[in-house]
Amino acid sequence: MIVVTGGAGFIGSAVVWRLNQLGEENIIIVDELRSGDKWKNLNGLKFTDLFHKDDFFDFLIDDQMPFEIDAVIHLGACSATTEKDADYLLDNNYKYSQEIAKYCLANKARFIYASSAATYGDGKFGYDDEAEIEKLCPLNMYGYSKHLFDTWIAKSGYSNKVVGLKYFNVYGPNEFHKGDMRSVVHKAFEQVMETGKVKLFKSYHKDYKDGEQKRDFIYVKDAVDMTLYFLEHTNINGLFNVGTGNARTWNDLVTALFEAMNKPVNIEYTEMPDHLKGKYQYFTEAAIKKISDAGYDKPISSLEYGVTDYVQKYLMKEQYLGLS
Repeated sequence: MIVVTGGAGFIGSAVVWRLNQLGEENIIIVDELRSGDKWKNLNGLKFTDLFHKDDFFDFLIDDQMPFEIDAVIHLGACSATTEKDADYLLDNNYKYSQEIAKYCLANKARFIYASSAATYGDGKFGYDDEAEIEKLCPLNMYGYSKHLFDTWIAKSGYSNKVVGLKYFNVYGPNEFHKGDMRSVVHKAFEQVMETGKVKLFKSYHKDYKDGEQKRDFIYVKDAVDMTLYFLEHTNINGLFNVGTGNARTWNDLVTALFEAMNKPVNIEYTEMPDHLKGKYQYFTEAAIKKISDAGYDKPISSLEYGVTDYVQKYLMKEQYLGLS
């Protein structure tokens, strides 16, 4: 049995979709659906059962797991980079993760968990997954909660027994429910449909012109393939970046979007809110030598391919992965 926490969410439901494509249906989804549209990500997916995250936590604490677990792909977390309730983030992203890790290690189950590129902070120490993680200084509490768990894994001596994945800027289908935390591709698509133009933040850094700030954008289908590589290769452990290794500008991203929609490029640069200016990353780029050296050699989608696939197959058709 494979447990996917956050299995109704963006990356989680994509993981379940890919597992189904590979013939795997013995899957337990753990999530919190609430009153939004996240449940729609489950349409068309094949799995054994669905549990609320609190019920699954009780199974862990009480040592009353009702099924035997072979692996946990732990993607469930509060992923809002603007969340200000530090205690909430610690409970969801740190304490909860600790209990799952301890259970997996005690029961010899594979444990693969989501970290984040947000742990790298402003990038002054680079974006190398082989760097000394204790030096990193995240810019927001979300990034710190992920960093805290990474360091706990390392200090506990578990780094050679589990896999942590530092996801960079992931975009793709099944993120309809994420509100402000949706990718810029999704937000920009809506802007183009409504106004015919896209708004991007101006730059306040002398080395970057407006719209030339760079990110490592990775299509969710590639992020999922990288994730599941470690489910198959159980002898490989450690902390790995999940990105393309090729930073691209916001202008590149939006241009690819307009072209996919067959619309003229129309970009407006707007002021950045004051509360973001001190926490803004002007450049991110995953060092992917470590995952490459670990044997992952599948070609990674170009930005243009990923955006076109997302826009034309999913956004324009309001389509979900499980129904595609």
